[in-house]
Amino acid sequence: MTRAGLVRKSAYQDSVVLLALARDLRTSAGVREVAALMGTPANHDLLRQSGLLTAEAESAGPNDLVIVVEADSESHARAALARADELLEARRRRRRSTGRVLPRTMESALRRLPGANLALISVPGAWAAAEARKALRLGLHVMLFSDNVSVEDEVALKGLARDKGLLLMGPDCGTAYLGGTPLGFANVVPRGRVGLVAASGTGLQQVACLLAAGGEGISQAVGVGGRDMSRAVGGTMTLDALDALGADAATELVVVIGKPPAPEIERQVEDKLRALGKPAVVALLGGEVGVAPREGKVRRVSTLEDAAAAALSALRRETWTTRPFSGDGVAIRRRIGEARATLTPGQRTVHGLYAGGTLAYEATLLLESLLGPVSGNLRPHGVGIHRVIDFGADEFTLGRAHPMIDPTSRIEAIAAL
Repeated sequence: MTRAGLVRKSAYQDSVVLLALARDLRTSAGVREVAALMGTPANHDLLRQSGLLTAEAESAGPNDLVIVVEADSESHARAALARADELLEARRRRRRSTGRVLPRTMESALRRLPGANLALISVPGAWAAAEARKALRLGLHVMLFSDNVSVEDEVALKGLARDKGLLLMGPDCGTAYLGGTPLGFANVVPRGRVGLVAASGTGLQQVACLLAAGGEGISQAVGVGGRDMSRAVGGTMTLDALDALGADAATELVVVIGKPPAPEIERQVEDKLRALGKPAVVALLGGEVGVAPREGKVRRVSTLEDAAAAALSALRRETWTTRPFSGDGVAIRRRIGEARATLTPGQRTVHGLYAGGTLAYEATLLLESLLGPVSGNLRPHGVGIHRVIDFGADEFTLGRAHPMIDPTSRIEAIAAL
């Protein structure tokens, strides 16, 4: 076994390009493992932990491209690195052949597109706040896809956004629909009458798809970030997004999705929903269910599926009650029986391997209600034999692509079971 690496100075590549490059090189003859990343301190740590930190890689800076190959022989490793050079050069030639020169700053991008009013920011967390601050000062709404942004920076950015009458969606905002335009990891769903406010990502996508399956669509969907309704952040963007949906003529019903907020933030959200005067469905997973906050127009539910079903019923002015399952109960029981028949006597644990926090949290709550304690990164002190992991959490994405872009972390976890 041998390792070889190369460093290309000042040759930044985004995570999608690096993922495609690594995947291609892994198919090369004799190659066991490949790392293709930028030379940030966090990535140095990742290489060190995986045993792939070479002398060349250790010398790389944050703007330098690093490729390390572990192979059966030196010739195999060198051949793979030569292949990497070919792929990078081919990419450079394609970009030159278009004749397009990409803008290098927000200011130059705005000169080319003077009507733009939103910046989608996806850079490593260490630089994300500075870029978001720059965009807000230029008068742009911000969708902050980046994660690993500190709470202190989030509070400051959202305060600046509110002062300027702008939205700061995120951080770690993976999905939004604004004026019929999908942003980030967005499913193809119709436009309709439902406005969504969510942490963003899997929960928002799930409810949007369930509404579409029920014949309804999305007017607007705003991702606010998973910490927005915490005491530290104060619900700033949730409240501002609700104001926007209240003023939006296309929005007839509002759905709010998230984990239980701080009690004082929950009261503010409750007051805001009541002031909007529009029907609303609130799915604060793990929170109180079935209680309308001092007015019958707001319904609380406990699952994402119920959130969509309750919204559809409200729009149709139908009576709604929660059900354990939608669909054919007989077919569900049959599938459960078939799955149980494949288990060995020693298989007694459930492993939930997710790429999003809301779905993982919902699964944790449902499993705990049926099977008892659940462990995992959402329950760091849990002692249950059953386990749910959110591979989209910050601790898994530091220095690497989100699992919805690069599913390697989940694939490795499945293989290890």
